[in-house]
Amino acid sequence: MAHHEQSTATFPEHIRKKRNGEQLSAGEIRDFVQGVKDKTIQESQIGAMLMAIWLQGMVAEETLTLTKEMMMSGEVMSWPAEWEGLMVDKHSTGGVGDKISLVLAPALAACGCKVPMISGRGLAHTGGTLDKLESIPGFNVYQSVQQLHRILEEVGCCIVGQTDNLVPADKVMYALRDVTSTVDSLPLITGSIISKKGAESLSALVLDVKFGNAALYKDLGSAKLLAQSMFGDPYGAVLSRMNCPIGRCVGNTLEVMESLECLKGRGPDDILELVTSLGGLLLWMIGRAGNLEEGKKVISTTLQNGAALEKFQNMMIGQGVTSQIAASLCSTNADYHSILRRAHYQTELETQGHGTVLDIDGMVIAQVLHRLGAGRSKAGDPVNHSVGAELLVSLGQKVEKGQAWLRVHYETPALSAEQRLSLQGALTLGPVDQLHTQPLVAEIILP
Repeated sequence: MAHHEQSTATFPEHIRKKRNGEQLSAGEIRDFVQGVKDKTIQESQIGAMLMAIWLQGMVAEETLTLTKEMMMSGEVMSWPAEWEGLMVDKHSTGGVGDKISLVLAPALAACGCKVPMISGRGLAHTGGTLDKLESIPGFNVYQSVQQLHRILEEVGCCIVGQTDNLVPADKVMYALRDVTSTVDSLPLITGSIISKKGAESLSALVLDVKFGNAALYKDLGSAKLLAQSMFGDPYGAVLSRMNCPIGRCVGNTLEVMESLECLKGRGPDDILELVTSLGGLLLWMIGRAGNLEEGKKVISTTLQNGAALEKFQNMMIGQGVTSQIAASLCSTNADYHSILRRAHYQTELETQGHGTVLDIDGMVIAQVLHRLGAGRSKAGDPVNHSVGAELLVSLGQKVEKGQAWLRVHYETPALSAEQRLSLQGALTLGPVDQLHTQPLVAEIILP
């Protein structure tokens, strides 16, 4: 016990050291992570250290120690020997309308992989995969390690929250980063992601590192830096542009509906491009495909032939959804809103001019939806799953004045005049010769 008292006494020294831009020793980082885990450091002190790290950064050696100490702060998964080489996962640095996990996990399971996807909740303006899945009645994201094994055995994929004993230090830090404005720190992001994924004991991991005005990183250069800062052994990365929302829906329930459409082979091209690129890369990394193109085709086939949809249906049942609800949602002409709650109000915004759609700013849409209750401002806040928006136009489309371009789903608070104005500002129209479309996937980095 004396050790803890002593480390709490010296903790302000560690904060001062980092605040002044000095490098922390492995022992000091270990003390910090242990103190966070054992709750022997006050929240205000953790917040101060997070801000010091945000301001001063960390050298690679510190980041590596932080990641390792976080990973070892809890239990590390072990898998049956016969799953060797099949354990895969994906992590996205966060985007708007980013529902890729919901489609990718079952697609990979349909290819014979095992996907123990440990996911997060919404942070800042980005939606969390767990919040999306919880809009399905009965879906339980909290599964014991035994249940996790059972679902992986029977289905091949599951999407769950962090169990209490998996990287416990990260749970505390993740929540505090959101409320102390320290989300977008390279060492903290790396520590959080890689410690969780490291604890999954994976054969291969692919990172979807997003850049653009609706991502944490605004340009390709800083996204590349993030991708490279995370490189351990079996990690590949896809650098993707994040300006317009991914797909046409933003908001928990609406994104589940769009994911189901993708799994029925009817999804928008951009979702398909990301799912097949990330999945194809993983299949290639574990030797299940000869090259990236072949991997992409294999993934694409599972979306066309219903194999991935069947995995999603079984994953829902495995995680607590009744087989009747799971079957209805997965039926060809599902009436989604008979099961998934629809918001009380829908409002359509109309274009204020004519021309070609040059840009749709996902960040603006996400921020308005966040204020309407789709996201949370602090950990533990409830979210309203039914709040969201549907794009009724796409990039490069020619539109007339007065045409509906966005449908907003909301309850309380109501959509204000000021928010309508913000949303109208998200749409850029202009002459067709000003349309500069760039590929969604900018670069693929191999391990």
